[in-house]
Amino acid sequence: MHEKSIAELATALKEGEVSSVELTAHYLRRIETLDDALNAYVTVTGEQAMEAAKAADEARAQGDAGPLTGVPIAHKDIFCTEGTRTSCGSKMLDNFIAPYDATVVARFKAAGCPILGKTNMDEFAMGSSNETSYYGPVKNPWDTERVPGGSSGGSAAVVAGRLAPGATGTDTGGSIRQPAALNGVTGIKPTYGRVSRWGMIAFASSLDQGGPMARTAEDCALMLNVMAGFDQRDSTSIQRPDEDFTKRLNSPVKGLRIGLPKQFFGEGMDAGVARVVDEAIAHYKGLGAEFVEVDLPHSDLSVAAYYVVAPAECSSNLARFDGVRYGYRCEDPKDLLDLYMRSRGEGFGPEVKRRIMVGTYALSAGYFDAYYLKAQKIRRLIAEDFATAFKDVDVILGPTAPSTAFRLGEKTDDPVTMYLSDIYTIAVNLAGLPAMSLPAGFSDGLPVGLQLIGNYFEEARLLGVAHQYQLGTEWCRMAPGGFE
Repeated sequence: MHEKSIAELATALKEGEVSSVELTAHYLRRIETLDDALNAYVTVTGEQAMEAAKAADEARAQGDAGPLTGVPIAHKDIFCTEGTRTSCGSKMLDNFIAPYDATVVARFKAAGCPILGKTNMDEFAMGSSNETSYYGPVKNPWDTERVPGGSSGGSAAVVAGRLAPGATGTDTGGSIRQPAALNGVTGIKPTYGRVSRWGMIAFASSLDQGGPMARTAEDCALMLNVMAGFDQRDSTSIQRPDEDFTKRLNSPVKGLRIGLPKQFFGEGMDAGVARVVDEAIAHYKGLGAEFVEVDLPHSDLSVAAYYVVAPAECSSNLARFDGVRYGYRCEDPKDLLDLYMRSRGEGFGPEVKRRIMVGTYALSAGYFDAYYLKAQKIRRLIAEDFATAFKDVDVILGPTAPSTAFRLGEKTDDPVTMYLSDIYTIAVNLAGLPAMSLPAGFSDGLPVGLQLIGNYFEEARLLGVAHQYQLGTEWCRMAPGGFE
């Protein structure tokens, strides 16, 4: 059953070939057997999942089933889940039992999807390798000596390893797309505001966006149908009519104008990644798409701007974790200042502390104009670059990451090199655009991701372009050895 996509499982449930109880139990057995090799789950909620599966079967028997009723999924441990630990990969929240469901979690529950568990992640979503989690690094199913990417690496690993049909992730600077690329799965970061952030623990509020991760674009479309929609509890939620993201899956790409940013095809990209992207371009040309070179002249500034804006927002958001109002509290503080200092010092890991320090510095008196304000001006220029490009093209195509999965520990002592892992994804977050990564081939036995970037609210078009590619290729159906 784990070989099937979400769409195929939904059909099997509808046809009565399998029950949700059987399906959920099957995945729980795989998690019990295989997750020790990946460390991809922080918490497994087997009992609750089986109860939800029984309820889903009962709903189906009564004729009250939706498209995904009975399909089990996993949630990134950044989404609050009522009655279940929500750690955000941090010692600071190791003992936090969420008293409510995030909007995303509530919507999947309402759709009848049992929750298999919460997936491991970089601490507070800060990282590009999933090595900063308090619960230890996640391993890449394609090579367990390599990283799965971050920060949604746990979600990507459970989908790639067939330990869940689909999982939720969040993308602040590429945290859905980069791990999707490194694990050979499909993931989409929607337009900023498409998916509610209510109940999603904040890292950088103007950049964070939740989205689905699954094997195929069709599966992502089905999941996004559940996740997306206006939420009055989120002040950044976009008020638009509900949309069916599967509606353009069968639209042909003939005549589609695809932009190739010249800045994405220069130095810094591995030869194996370049080869795979070139082959994908040739495939789209065979389908009748037209390619046009586009210019994104400020994209080289995106990493620098991002690592001012994101740390600035994180330094503000994480101020609430002080050992009094939220989070870990140190033992036997001698006074209030000692309580604050030791609680934060002991509760946060090195990467989180580094970003808080950078952000606090950038926002401090005397440096605000020089760093934060300038970064925001660059952000505007990057958004204008994309707006200009989309006057001439329908979709932009490029690599998702400059390399395949690197070895565990290879970049942990060099933060700047680590930050460059997101060099092709960060500009999209600064502009608030939708973008996705889909499997496009392999280099030295490791998956390579292809990135598609769309104009605002063009998720359905993006998913359709990806679906047409996946109809003619097998990359999204391949499973890592030992997890078939």
